Amino acid sequence: MTKTSLYANSRSATVYPPEDVLGRPMGSLRVSVTDRCNLRCQYCMPENDYVWLPREELLTFEEIIRLVGFFTDLGLGDIHLTGGEPLLRRDLPRLVRLLARNPQIKDLALTTNGILLAEQAQALRDAGLHRITVSLDTLQPLRFRNLTRRDAHARVLEGIVVAGKVCFANIKLDTVVVKGVNDDELCDILEFSRQRGIEARFIEYMDVGGATQWSLDQVVSRNEIIKILGRRYGRIDPVIPIGRAPAERFSLSDGTVFGIVASTTAPFCQQCDRSRLTADGAWFLCLYALKGLELRKMLRAGASPEEMQSEIVAAWQNRADHGAEERTTLRLRAALVGIEQLRGDPHLEMHTRGG
Repeated sequence: MTKTSLYANSRSATVYPPEDVLGRPMGSLRVSVTDRCNLRCQYCMPENDYVWLPREELLTFEEIIRLVGFFTDLGLGDIHLTGGEPLLRRDLPRLVRLLARNPQIKDLALTTNGILLAEQAQALRDAGLHRITVSLDTLQPLRFRNLTRRDAHARVLEGIVVAGKVCFANIKLDTVVVKGVNDDELCDILEFSRQRGIEARFIEYMDVGGATQWSLDQVVSRNEIIKILGRRYGRIDPVIPIGRAPAERFSLSDGTVFGIVASTTAPFCQQCDRSRLTADGAWFLCLYALKGLELRKMLRAGASPEEMQSEIVAAWQNRADHGAEERTTLRLRAALVGIEQLRGDPHLEMHTRGG
């Protein structure tokens, strides 16, 4: 099949996304809709105070739709809504409904901490959201409160139940594993997930954004996770990967599948096709990038769709980022940025750009 122009307007023609320096196609865009969060997780938002993005600088829904359209017209098909906590964004189902009208979006997903999920799950499903990922790091209410500084564990569990009842068939559960904090719950979390038809994904503790207290000795590696689970379940086999998802998937002898995101010890940079759009329209090409392309400023300055897409294509084609791999080569590895640097530039926070 002949490749079409990157700026083709035809909805029926196949558009091939641009590739970067390492041959990685532009495939997935994580869209942060707010930098606010209703939890204060120790590994993400451990400080007492934060610098928030000015509300007048946040993208409107119409601006999000326009920017997403520039990406999907270039062949990108996966949109993942994030935050902060995206369910804090007022009238979020309306944004989902608008995005769902775009036929070029093949996968429309959302990651949430689940606190507001019970009350919004039906509206999100009706609006056209395809799937949901819930972040939950412990099944123990007291530990949850200690980790998040909020007493909302029961609401998260309720949200998971309701999401299943309104027919979200593809629900994932993300757990950041921190040594000495929740690594004793891996089997319990896997049991919780498989009993509910949910795929658990264990995430290595990463040294990005608000992880200002990160240290390598707190990381539970992919190999350690498999060893812990293997003691309970026996043989664990890798699953042949499909696509460019960050999680390596494994199966138990009974067919139960789970994932591990080993970004800290075994990065997937060579296959990474994702980028991130902050709630105020800065586009980051790597989770470890310290600078982004200011798409909102260009949009509000009146740039044409052709000019916007030209900037996006040029940035992606020059992309050589492999931040997680570079971090593994450091002799002395500490948190990526310190608290003073974060206060000077809130875009460096994970709750601003999305994880």
